[in-house]
Amino acid sequence: MNKNISTFIGFDSEYEEADIVVFGSPFDGTTSFRPGTRFAPEAMRRDSYGLETYSPYQDKDLEDYKIYDGGDLDFPFGNPIKTLNIIEEYTKKVVNENKIPLMIGGEHLVSLPAIKAVYNKYSDLCIIHFDAHADLREDYLGEKLSHATVMRRVWDFVGDNKIFQFGIRSGEKEEFNWSKDHTTLNKFNLEGLDQVLEVIGDKPVYITIDLDILDPSIFPGTGTIEPGGVSFNELLRGITKLSKLNIVGADIVELSPHYDNSGTSTAVACKVLRELALVIK
Repeated sequence: MNKNISTFIGFDSEYEEADIVVFGSPFDGTTSFRPGTRFAPEAMRRDSYGLETYSPYQDKDLEDYKIYDGGDLDFPFGNPIKTLNIIEEYTKKVVNENKIPLMIGGEHLVSLPAIKAVYNKYSDLCIIHFDAHADLREDYLGEKLSHATVMRRVWDFVGDNKIFQFGIRSGEKEEFNWSKDHTTLNKFNLEGLDQVLEVIGDKPVYITIDLDILDPSIFPGTGTIEPGGVSFNELLRGITKLSKLNIVGADIVELSPHYDNSGTSTAVACKVLRELALVIK
């Protein structure tokens, strides 16, 4: 008898032999506009079987790599602090066993504990952040833990010149001004990525991709739509460039599948996850 567990296509290795550990964090308790990202991991696993395991973009196949899908973490309702602790502890276990965590969100706040767990092992960690939003607010409506503050909270422990942001086209003026002294922020597109890769070199890197970096004509299935984003091909070119890096953790976040009944956004998210997994190994 096989386990009755749905896995993402090609992510069916056993945990013990896996180099990459995929897991879902279905949490959207601090979304500032339209909720629904909690349904993304399940939708992506289901729709992944519309994909091939082979990527013609990279000439790589998921079946040639050892990737384990551990399913979704279980979270308590109404307790974001405990939820973040669960993510951090799970990620810490994965990292301490010399595996690479690859998380499916969920809203963007779920990146905070995962990055913290990776940082605890790699103190010189750099973060590459693809997003429409700066996520650099000190607080949102008085709350310091929010998907609108996640990169500011990451900065709290990684410090200056460790966060490299691309595609940013939305935020308060204060966020853009603050970034000038604390992060490398590239507005609107992925220009400057090649130079950042040279700066980072062989340092350990965490990749966080908020899928609303994509233009909503390509990716309408998200909670906070921001027109003017990059195309899928632009994002794909950016992802494949990351193969030069020493990636020690990654995530993709902010798919809200039910806002796109065509299924296009979920299909796009699945393809981004496939390409990201193949870049890591």
